[in-house]
Amino acid sequence: MRQLRVHKEKWPVRGVFAISRGSRTEIEVVVAEVVEGDCRGRGEGHPYTRYHETLDGVAAELEKLSAEVAGGIDCESLQEVLPAGAARNALDCALWDLRARQEGVPVWKLAGIREAPAPALSAFTLSVDRPEAMAARAREHAGKTLLKVKLAGEGDLERMRAVREAAPKARLIVDANEAWTEELYRKLVPELAAMRVELVEQPLPAGKDACLRGLERPVPLGADESCHDRSSLPGLEGLYDFINIKLDKTGGLTEAVRLAATARERGFRIMVGCMLGTSLAMAPATLLSGYAEFVDLDGPLLLAKDRENGLRFEECRIQPPGRALWGY
Repeated sequence: MRQLRVHKEKWPVRGVFAISRGSRTEIEVVVAEVVEGDCRGRGEGHPYTRYHETLDGVAAELEKLSAEVAGGIDCESLQEVLPAGAARNALDCALWDLRARQEGVPVWKLAGIREAPAPALSAFTLSVDRPEAMAARAREHAGKTLLKVKLAGEGDLERMRAVREAAPKARLIVDANEAWTEELYRKLVPELAAMRVELVEQPLPAGKDACLRGLERPVPLGADESCHDRSSLPGLEGLYDFINIKLDKTGGLTEAVRLAATARERGFRIMVGCMLGTSLAMAPATLLSGYAEFVDLDGPLLLAKDRENGLRFEECRIQPPGRALWGY
């Protein structure tokens, strides 16, 4: 009989990680572990306060499903039992991991993904700070190919000028995390285009996306907080060029694969991203890298420590997960 184990964990951040909504020095995650015989599958979810999730709440959601897990619930049935979010993500990924180990077939094949994950260039994130502090951080990491710059609204032009001067050769994408207004968008985006910024994520608050209609887009726009699963897509057409797929938003790999396919059919370009998390959270998302033009799975690099057998990053490229971590 299958057994569900739920673990609440805390992991220290390397220094301080800050975005427009606040800063943190540690993260809290929930790990779902499904055990059957000698096989064990694991998945990690990051409860996100932006979506009204808490560590205890997500753990409780999972613990309520002990009987369903014991009865053999699969990923397909899980979609109807739990809403999209961190709890479903953790259990969905644990079930994929368990199935792969039981059948001796890697998850990418089981999930119908067209090819095995390959090493992929990942962005490295600079958290929001004073311009001079961000410049120092950018200078430290100027040799990385792709930098993702967190912004916060007022003062963002100064921040970006400092980063671009400190890392003149790096490719840049930016993430406003809903912090801009339409007026600020009009002011900043032409300047960012001149700095060769390649993508702006979520400039306006989710729910106010309609303000983007008719605005010039000299830099492609990506929907993050505004895009959770396939039901989000109709409202984003004509407003965004990219969607950012995160498993904690889709509620796991099952919906993420379907979202990627549907989004491409509708003409959206794909970014694969993450909340802060350990390599266990990133591993399932690496399977989507073949769909994506931008990969942002640097979560483990922003932590003070990672799990054993964690993902390897070589010359800015994230390597596929090993068997000891997840997926086979």
